[in-house]
Amino acid sequence: MEKYLDVLKACPLFEEIGDENLLRMLNCLGAKVQLFDKKYTIIAEGNPAKFIGIVLSGSVQITQTDFFGNRSIVAVSQQGEMFSEAFACAEVKAIPVSIIATEPSEIMLIDCSHVLHTCANHCGFHQQLIFNLMKSLAVKNILFHQKIEVTSKRSTREKLMSYLMLCAKKADSNSFTIPFDRQELADYLCVERSGLSSEIGKLKKEGIIDAHKKHFEIL
Repeated sequence: MEKYLDVLKACPLFEEIGDENLLRMLNCLGAKVQLFDKKYTIIAEGNPAKFIGIVLSGSVQITQTDFFGNRSIVAVSQQGEMFSEAFACAEVKAIPVSIIATEPSEIMLIDCSHVLHTCANHCGFHQQLIFNLMKSLAVKNILFHQKIEVTSKRSTREKLMSYLMLCAKKADSNSFTIPFDRQELADYLCVERSGLSSEIGKLKKEGIIDAHKKHFEIL
């Protein structure tokens, strides 16, 4: 586990926990690391939610598919970030999303029950772990509301510009790279790809943005 220390220290779940305690904690929690190929479904929709996932390398998408087979991307988790913690904490019997590796990815899986309930060793750092988990859930809730704000816009242009403005603010720069290709961006914004590509072309022609693949610049 030592080779993952730098990544784990950047994960919100382990904030304010020292290296030595972190290694002890991982052993206490029964954490396990698995390698998943690109497009592999790590957790399938409809399965029980038991595990908190941490991306050690690669990235994953949290996706949802409706009755007619239309896919939407709920969120993306990249290196050092968690996924599925809200569903696991709620002990959801049938998770409403799928978590899919978007590239070969190393994932740490931790049984959520080991996090929420202190062990017989009464580890002093366990309370910090629970505090970090609650804080992370609150931050994810804020991000979820930001996405609702974006997708509630009426037009494709408004959704796109609202999303790009959020990305620019997060990057603290008018030039940034997003984690989506065109189809994935359309799925995230809940719009048609053809309409999205058309709006990107219009915004470039009007001198409002510049875009090349995943890189955008607000002019």
